[in-house]
Amino acid sequence: MRLPLLSLALIPLAAAPAHAQQSDEQLWFQVNGSVEIGANEKITLESIGRFSDRAEGFSHAEAGILFTHKTSGGIELSVGYRHVEDWNQGNRLPNEERLRQMVLVPLGSGFNGRLRFEQRMRESGQEIAFRLRPRLGFETPLSEGGLKLFATSEHFLNLNDTAWGANGGYERMRNAVGLSIPLGGNVRGEVGYLNQYRFGRGGARDQMDHVATFTLTFNVEGLGDSGD
Repeated sequence: MRLPLLSLALIPLAAAPAHAQQSDEQLWFQVNGSVEIGANEKITLESIGRFSDRAEGFSHAEAGILFTHKTSGGIELSVGYRHVEDWNQGNRLPNEERLRQMVLVPLGSGFNGRLRFEQRMRESGQEIAFRLRPRLGFETPLSEGGLKLFATSEHFLNLNDTAWGANGGYERMRNAVGLSIPLGGNVRGEVGYLNQYRFGRGGARDQMDHVATFTLTFNVEGLGDSGD
């Protein structure tokens, strides 16, 4: 049963356009730390750093916080904030602040669906850009020791235009596959490959990004159950 489901999960990886107008090779690093603050609630701190060949070095950084409530049916409801900074060839670009709301729904057989709604604000303009990011995820165990295979397919839809550069419409697709590895205790690592296709907007050429991804996740349990 797992093999047909895995094949279905990986179909989006083959859906990216075959001939990108230009390409970039990147490295993405992420560290997450989650703390349970109740029976069904947790706080997650996130930090992200990215390197790009086209940007000639360090190109992107994010720092964020996320509050998540898990319902009795396994649905996760989250609200959060991220501060985003970008660089191109050593030149700093305008900062971006993001508010976000997410719903993650288990679909069964290792699949889940996630919808993220973002409100994006730039220091270079007063307007707010609204964006939807639907994602289909799949995960399956590969061994009794906790090794897992995962695959995701995410799509970016801008809901409006702004003077600072957001263009309404379908912006990009992001497909990934990788391994989730137990590292001892409540620590997990992920290593994977991500393919991102950006559709050219405002006269810009399309771009395909080939990305090696590395993630560390720390989980601290039970801080909300301190007793009397």
